[in-house]
Order: sequence, then C-alpha cells, then structure tokens
Amino acid sequence: MTKHIFVTGGVASSLGKGLTASSLGALLKARGLRVTMQKLDPYINVDPGTMNPFEHGEVFVTTDGGETDLDLGHYERFIDENLTQDSNATTGGIYSAVLEAERRGDYLGGTVQVIPHVTDEIKRRILGVARPDVDVAITEIGGTVGDIEILPFLEAVRQFRLDVGRRNVCYLHVTLVPLIGPTGEHKTKPTQHSVTELRSRGIQPDVIVCRSDTPITDDLKRKISNLCDVPISAVVNAADADSIYDLPLILHDENLDAVVGDLLGFDSWQLLSERTHNATNVVRIGVVGKYVRLIDAYLSVAEALRHAACSRGARVEIDWIPAEEVEGLLTSRRLEDLEGIVIPGGFGSRGIEGKIAAASYARERGIPCLGLCLGMQVMTVEFARNVLGLAGAHSTEFDSRTPHPVICLMEEQRKVTNKGGTMRLGSYVAKLRPGSRVAEIYGSEVVSERHRHRYEFNPGYREQVESAGLVCSGVSPDGLLVEFVELEGHPFWVGTQAHPEFQSRPNRPAPLFAALMDAALDRVEGRNPRLQFSGDAAVAVEVV
Repeated sequence: MTKHIFVTGGVASSLGKGLTASSLGALLKARGLRVTMQKLDPYINVDPGTMNPFEHGEVFVTTDGGETDLDLGHYERFIDENLTQDSNATTGGIYSAVLEAERRGDYLGGTVQVIPHVTDEIKRRILGVARPDVDVAITEIGGTVGDIEILPFLEAVRQFRLDVGRRNVCYLHVTLVPLIGPTGEHKTKPTQHSVTELRSRGIQPDVIVCRSDTPITDDLKRKISNLCDVPISAVVNAADADSIYDLPLILHDENLDAVVGDLLGFDSWQLLSERTHNATNVVRIGVVGKYVRLIDAYLSVAEALRHAACSRGARVEIDWIPAEEVEGLLTSRRLEDLEGIVIPGGFGSRGIEGKIAAASYARERGIPCLGLCLGMQVMTVEFARNVLGLAGAHSTEFDSRTPHPVICLMEEQRKVTNKGGTMRLGSYVAKLRPGSRVAEIYGSEVVSERHRHRYEFNPGYREQVESAGLVCSGVSPDGLLVEFVELEGHPFWVGTQAHPEFQSRPNRPAPLFAALMDAALDRVEGRNPRLQFSGDAAVAVEVV
C-alpha cells in the first residue's frame, strides 16, 4: 500500500515547502523507494495557465499537457520522474469537479457541502496518484496554515489518516525560526503558534522542519520539541544554503533520514554538491525576457542553465535582461560581455522588438544563443528581416497585417475560439534531420519535448530561410510543423518550438542547454572566433 507524506507550511509563504518536499523525495528515492509527488493549491483558478507570471511565476508543463505550478518543476528535477496533470490540483479544479457531479445528479439531490463533498474530491485527487507502482506519495499543500482557503485541504488530509491508517500517513510541517536583529536570538514563538494552528485543525505534525537564516542550536530544537510535542529527533533544521541542491545533504546531516528511513545511494547528491561548489569556470548567460523582475517566471530555464553548467564543472552567472531595454543596451558592453544568450518563451507584444534585437546581436557577433518557444519565433523573424530582407516580417500574434507572416496560426487552429484550445500542450515528438547539429546534440533522430504555445513557423517560408542558411533541423512526424532551427556556420544559434527546460535534471541536463554551455565555455576559453554575419547573407567572417 502506498504511504503518504503531507507537507504543510506555517508563519510565512515562500519558506521552501516545495524544495523540502522535493529533497525528501530525492532521499526516499535514493533509498530505493518508488516516489511520486503532488501539489494541492488553494487558489480558485482552475490552473495557472492564464495567470500572469508576475502573479505566480513560471507555468510548468507536464508530459500530458498539464499547465501546473512551478513546484512541479522542482519535484521532477529532484526525483527525476515525469509527473502528469494529476500531480497538481487547485480549489478551482476541485470545485469544478464537484459542481459537474452535482449537475449530473451524482449526489442524488442531496445538499452539496464542503464536508463531505469537497473534502472527498480532494481525497480522491490524493488517491489518484497512489498507483500500485508507487511506494511513497508526497503531497504538498500550498499556502500557509491559518489561510482561510486552505481549510478544506487540511480537513481532507486530517480525514485521510483515518481512511488509510495511521501507519500509512506522515505529516511534515515547514515553519520559520526567525533571527531577531537587536537581540541576535532565534525565536521559536512563530513556530509554536503555527503548530498550535495546525493542531487546532486536528493535525499533529510528525516532523517539523525549521527554516532559518543560520543554524539553530540543540537547545532550541529541544524547546520546540517540548512545546510542540514532537520528538527532538524529528525537529529538523534547514538553514539557508548556497545552492538548492545542497538541501538533501543538509536534511541528511540533520538526520531526517532517521525519521523517514535509512538512506541508500546518497553519493550522487554529494557529488553534485561538490561539483557545484568546486566549479572554477564562470559563464555569464543573459536571459532576455519580459518577466525578469520576477525570476521565478523563468525558474526552469534558470535551473536548466545551472544543471548544464554543473555538468561541465562550471558555474553560471545569469544576467536577467528586460527585453524592452535591449535596444538601449546594444551599444553597451553588457551584451558584448556575455558568453551566451537565452531567449525564453512568453506571450504578448511587450518587449518583442528587444528580443528580436537580442537575437540579431547574437547572430551577428557569434554569441551562442538558444531560443525557446517564442525565442525560436523571434529568431525566425529576425532572420527573415535582416538576412532574407523581408521588410516588415513578423508573427501574426503581434502584427496581423504583416506582409510576411513567417510565424502564424496554423489553419486548423483558427477554427478553435477558446484560447486554451489552440495551445499545443505537453509532449510532442520531433524528427531530427540526420547529420544536423540538434541530432548530434540529442544523439538521436527522434526526440520528445514538452510544448506550450499557440503560433507556429509558417511552412510557406521554409524553403526561403533554408536557402539562406537557417536549417529547419527538426519537424513534426507529419513534416508540417517546424520544431527546431539552427544557423549554419554559427558557434550556436539554435531555436526550438519546445520547452526543453522542463525535462532538465541536476544529474541529466537538457541536451540543448548542455550544448549551449559547451559553446559558451568555448567562448570563455577563446576557442570560438568572434563572428559577424553580413546583413544580406548568412556568411560568417572572423572579426579581428
């Protein structure tokens, strides 16, 4: 029978519940257990797909097309398992299911209430991930204990222990132990109040993970143990760390493994941490995006860059560059000093010309550049304008009257009026051109990456761009949709319609990010000549 661990948080948001849950999942999987993870979000949106990234950060996409909370990215990276849309449930989705059941008459005319109907639906979602091939299911409950919207979730997980048996459920509570400046003391009162609030909902935590700026003393742990009725061995301190990938090691050193079981095969995380801390080369990568004021909007991109750098024994410094400021930076050294550029996805016209300018700058100066989703599209627009000479070339997403719609909606998509319905979401297979750069990078001629987009490369321009040197090196199995482009003769100017960052792992970096890092390291070490491409043809010349 599947064992369940429920992770709650108290005192303040953004304490690291998701990272704590992910680290615990990594430790349990290292012991040989089969682990899956799930996030229950109290907000009323059905999913984060339509939420502004400034509101909620990145939208993570699962293999089956689910638009989910960014914590699922942490889950996948730490436990190295592909999750599905069933691994994320929201209040909006749960209430929608309850109301649909009521309309169908499933409740036989009874009064629909939070208890039992909403709580039963929550429990159904939890049981949905407890498949026969899963030993441990870790469920993180979003929000903070004390929030009004979290109450149905707490009641559901309280009942859950009664349903499946006490030995099959563990409650883990993440809380804050702040350091008060004037006194220089760690204070346990917020933790006490948080645990009291949780206990008032009928849940006694089995483990308390104390977040703090600096390590707390054994005396403080003993105090928390006595006042919160938790064994001192189950009071675990997770002090701030230099890297999120140190957290499994910290929790191991804090003997969390003594609470959840003996740890096996921990060496891989030890090696990962050592590689991160011992890196000598520093690579500066610019991420040119619309939402860089909230870097969580590009969380998976940042993590994929770190994975790639770590795998090469390097450390990455990410320069977050607002897309709308790029045109003003073209004469500065900020872009010139970069070893690589990533142009990530996004929606809306703000900053689009800045992204196009960044793609042009990287193409002309031989700077390694990776375009993701919209990033590939702006690279195509840039190439059409500045190499093919197609004045006014654009995407119809931003200019419906463009004379050269090199990016557009495909005909079958125009028939769908619901915006969500026009999206390509989830994993799609692509066939790579034999001998192409991307086929060499992936080591295969058939790959699968996750998508989240609406507009596509216009196949009517494929022959023109390829004749000028922009190779459509990956296409859909039917040959209609362009999935990858690459520029001949350039150190690395590659775009993909997909989001490869979603499948990057600390011990298995996404191939395109690893290749970008290789090209960036070549630039650091002077192995790549500085190139400049003429405006009317894709011909590279060395700049002296």
